[in-house]
Amino acid sequence: ENLPPPRDNDVKVQVRACALSWIDTKLLSEIKLDKELLPVGREISGVVLEVGRKVTFFQPDDEVVGILPLDSEESGVCEVILVHEHYLVRKPEKVCWVEAAGTVRDGVRAYTALHYLSQVSSGKTVLVMDGASPFGTIAIQLAQHRGAKVISTAYSLEDKQYLERLRPPVARVIDVSNGKIDVAESCLEETGGLGVDIVLDAGVKLYSAEDESTSKPQFLPHKHEIITLLGVGGHWITTEKNLQLDPPDSHSLFLKGATVSFLNDEIWNLSNIQQGKYLYILLMVILNTDCYFCQPQLDEPVPLYEAKVSMEIVQKNQARKRQVIQF
Repeated sequence: ENLPPPRDNDVKVQVRACALSWIDTKLLSEIKLDKELLPVGREISGVVLEVGRKVTFFQPDDEVVGILPLDSEESGVCEVILVHEHYLVRKPEKVCWVEAAGTVRDGVRAYTALHYLSQVSSGKTVLVMDGASPFGTIAIQLAQHRGAKVISTAYSLEDKQYLERLRPPVARVIDVSNGKIDVAESCLEETGGLGVDIVLDAGVKLYSAEDESTSKPQFLPHKHEIITLLGVGGHWITTEKNLQLDPPDSHSLFLKGATVSFLNDEIWNLSNIQQGKYLYILLMVILNTDCYFCQPQLDEPVPLYEAKVSMEIVQKNQARKRQVIQF
């Protein structure tokens, strides 16, 4: 209400859609950004209403998409917000508001994992764990677009059927929902014993079944499985913040000349020196969406009055599809 005029580098945006994503309160606490009230909704798409006097990228009536920074005081679940121009890129006309907002975060994560942490290319084999998740779906499509062969795991029959319907088809879908299938064995069989070049995990078990926290899903692979199925010179991209590698694990990785990288898509906004790369990634993600290389896994658009309920579901990690608020 009663927004001030845009500052020199600010853009006033009328929000048309805002995607909801899980808020990592622990990360915010570690970088001293935790506070009593946290703004909700950071992935936005909308129309530029007004620009600051030093803004060079945009002008009124431009259609834009972007992710609000971690330290943003603004919530994306607002009709009008002020955003620094360096967090936005132009939205192609053919990409709808909901698609743009719903794709951008998973696209940045997938692009970071596949292009900056592992250099995916034609002929490589990529294992995407939980491929039917919003992030997994985008990662599969980007890897295939670069000519890679993709293997994916499914956590339910519905996930398996969804992955089998993707076009171009996934090379192999491994259904781990019954706990009887060995992921490492399946991957080695698919690659003729050579192992996969790139692994994108969705979390891993660090300990034996009796020592592991009950909060972790039972179908997550053990870290030894990941190391076993990794090929020579392979890249393991992990989302496991507390990954613990014992000396035998490190020795196995050393013998394979393999690397372990941690996927934290917030890194681009934690250092201004990376701003150019970050804007390039945002642009490539939205252009790939325009060319139908990135088709997101979206739920039905949610009206504003249901935003609170949807955000509670997202924060409890109970949403299997990306939730997007449409204005």
